Amino acid sequence: MIEQEDAHGVHDYLDDARNQDVLISVNGDLKKRGEAVVSVFDSGYLLGDGVWEGLRVMNGGVAFLPEHFKRLYAGAKTIDMDIGLGREELTGRLMDCLKANGMRDGVHIRLMVTRGIKKTPYQGPRFTIGKATIVIIPEFKMPVPSVIDQGVSLFTVHVRRTGPAEQDQKLNSHSKLNCIMACIQADKAGADEALMLDPAGFVATCNSTHFFIVRDGEVWTSPPEYCLGGITRGNIIQVCREAGIPVFEKRFSLFDVYSADEAFITGTFAGVTPVREVDGRVIEHKDGPISRRVRELYKALQARSLTPIV
Repeated sequence: MIEQEDAHGVHDYLDDARNQDVLISVNGDLKKRGEAVVSVFDSGYLLGDGVWEGLRVMNGGVAFLPEHFKRLYAGAKTIDMDIGLGREELTGRLMDCLKANGMRDGVHIRLMVTRGIKKTPYQGPRFTIGKATIVIIPEFKMPVPSVIDQGVSLFTVHVRRTGPAEQDQKLNSHSKLNCIMACIQADKAGADEALMLDPAGFVATCNSTHFFIVRDGEVWTSPPEYCLGGITRGNIIQVCREAGIPVFEKRFSLFDVYSADEAFITGTFAGVTPVREVDGRVIEHKDGPISRRVRELYKALQARSLTPIV
């Protein structure tokens, strides 16, 4: 197991001084970083009541924007929340924010929608006053190159991914305490990311990324019941199928993980990142041939997916 001070999560990024002057969109108003605030009565602050998306900007466009908005609006409908803007209007607000910051490449966006202001601190939606709160935070962010070069370490945590009876994992909500608890346990163990199991003990996903293994030329990932409907996850499955790489959504256990030929995690921010070890077991081929092939296929798909910044 690596030492704690050497741990580098997949979301570690290169510092960029330009982020000190970035303009943040708060309900359509562009605010300086230090002035971008929401009320202490906001539903997101009080209760974690909202949905969000992480988006990547590259080469003058936003990657997979329709797919991200589809998930955002589906989540809002699931929690019976009116975003208050149609997709074209929200796209326009996003583009206005990017243009105001002169952003066209190497940018990561956190787009957040909460139910809005409460007249008193209580969970009932009927106590909400006015419209949803929409915040767009764009930052110049590039992954730390050494994370890709060295690969990441995972630690299997006791915190499980729940089923739809508890909280449907397809919902990309602001309420992330189970993932945070998993992240804390992995941090304490000196690992970069937490590997989480489903209630039956099969592999589900990581605390902030999706998990894949390679065995005998096949790419495996867990079925969708206990993980977020990841945009990158879906695109990895797509490019594998298009390239003739056998890919399966199936249940598998830590036995299959520890003895895997390759393993990698995926996410909007860093794309495809190799895994070098899981619970102290060294993966046989860190960033092996199939992982590298999948990464290149995904990058090509990402480049074709861009919605131009206009």
